[in-house]
Amino acid sequence: MYHIKRLFIWVIMLFWLCPTVATAAIQDTISTSDIEFTPAEKAVPAVTADTNKNQTASKESLKPAPAKQQSASPVKQTLGSIFLAGFLGGLAALLMPCIFPMLPLTVSYFTKSTTSRAKAIRTAIFYGLSIIFIYVVLGLAITVVFGADALNSFSTNGVFNFVFFLLLVGFAASFLGAFELTLPAKWVNRMDEQSDKGGLLGIFFMAATLSLVSFSCTGPIIGTLLVQAAVSGALLGPAIGMLGFSLALAIPFALFAMFPSWLGALPKSGGWLNSVKVTLGFLELALALKFLSNVDLAYRWHWFDREVFLVLWIIIFAMMGFYLLGKLKFSHDSDLPYISVPRLFLAMVVLAFTLYMVPGLWGAPLKSISAFLPPQSTQDFDLYTASLMGNNGAGATAADNTPHKYANLFEKPAGFNPFFDYAEGIAYAKKVGKPVMIDFTGHACVNCRKMEANVWTDKTVLPVIRDEYVLIQLYVDDKEPLPANEQYTSKFSGRRITTIGALNSDLQASRFNSNSQPFYVLLNPQTEQAMAEPQGADFEVNSYLNYLQSGLKAYHP
Repeated sequence: MYHIKRLFIWVIMLFWLCPTVATAAIQDTISTSDIEFTPAEKAVPAVTADTNKNQTASKESLKPAPAKQQSASPVKQTLGSIFLAGFLGGLAALLMPCIFPMLPLTVSYFTKSTTSRAKAIRTAIFYGLSIIFIYVVLGLAITVVFGADALNSFSTNGVFNFVFFLLLVGFAASFLGAFELTLPAKWVNRMDEQSDKGGLLGIFFMAATLSLVSFSCTGPIIGTLLVQAAVSGALLGPAIGMLGFSLALAIPFALFAMFPSWLGALPKSGGWLNSVKVTLGFLELALALKFLSNVDLAYRWHWFDREVFLVLWIIIFAMMGFYLLGKLKFSHDSDLPYISVPRLFLAMVVLAFTLYMVPGLWGAPLKSISAFLPPQSTQDFDLYTASLMGNNGAGATAADNTPHKYANLFEKPAGFNPFFDYAEGIAYAKKVGKPVMIDFTGHACVNCRKMEANVWTDKTVLPVIRDEYVLIQLYVDDKEPLPANEQYTSKFSGRRITTIGALNSDLQASRFNSNSQPFYVLLNPQTEQAMAEPQGADFEVNSYLNYLQSGLKAYHP
């Protein structure tokens, strides 16, 4: 019993972390629909886009100096993370009141209704495979309905991000007991009738009945997973997510059918199952705020700045901690005569995390969750950024005192004053005789924020970027319209380029055959050639510093 409860604690904590793992990997690719990428060897030739005078691209080939290879493709990282998120979500779903009590009942049916244990095992395995088939087909249906290009554009579309925010808030309200998500009773009854036919077809309809009956508990988890998978842009994202989710659901049925004696070790159903739902409701609510933050950043409303985000997270997790301690009670909760030790430990972890976030209200970097927070520059009262400006001496360069194009549109990373226009940054680099570091980034890019907060602010990395390079940040998902005389039709993609984000995305795709963010290019401004192999996120400080140093050595041989 003790081990089962301890497993319960870890499942809850992992389910809280799985959106972190998934989001960190899945939101680093911005849509460049209709663009076809040509095979690239070690040296990637430049393809000149039909740009205007403010965005001149070199017609010469980009010949990166030999350097370390680029990291694995974002899609591969995405699918693995989505599968992990789905699997952990499935484990959490097992502890829902709609599914957990069904586990011993279903397994007992298999073992009692068959003439041999071997047949019961085969039947249970087919039952599990039926569950997997049903959910994977659901994931594939999402892709078929919306299409790959539509899924790819979700991550930066403000309307969809706001819809996802409302959707997750609704899921959270359901878990907290405001209402029950139910499917039409006609569907459930029809599936139940089909399951009475017996044979393998009857077993399949039993699995379908379980999926429909448990929707009130699994719906919010599945919905959250599909939202995350949809915004990943990966073609098979929803299907892979459902594969992980259904696999976690199916495995216990097969295992308990093989070893029925294990059923005696399961804790009895009770009020603790509802506590799992409420706890997940708080986590759903916290996750929903990230989508609202994406909308606020993309459209520059400045309603949802860093300290507002932190205040809401602090309140949400504090209330979760108080709930675990029995200080909050919802209408559908059972009486809690005492606090179990595992529940006490979980409350301590949640409340400790809550206190950890409090210094962030005064600008503390909070590096462990920096990927999810709005940029440091949105903080109104910030005691941290000022300390970076004095890091390793002067800190102020000529670039810090010049007005930059689009500087009023974008948030500056803590300690930096980048250019936001390619042509302007290149011209300045030629003037001062420094190499260029191009950062292709995005408002909704989680890994971009993590790199800026955790790696760029390191005392060894910050002065190198700030003082040795001219930093150009190009947002590929910005919706700000270009002036009419600067709009053009790309020769590379054939699309009409009408926004700043589309212009920067076209530059990245045409010049570097890439559409992932963050994407770093160390450029010689005189030749506009890459001095090292462009690369993506690298959270190892020493490795990233070596990458920056390789560019400096190539520029100053």
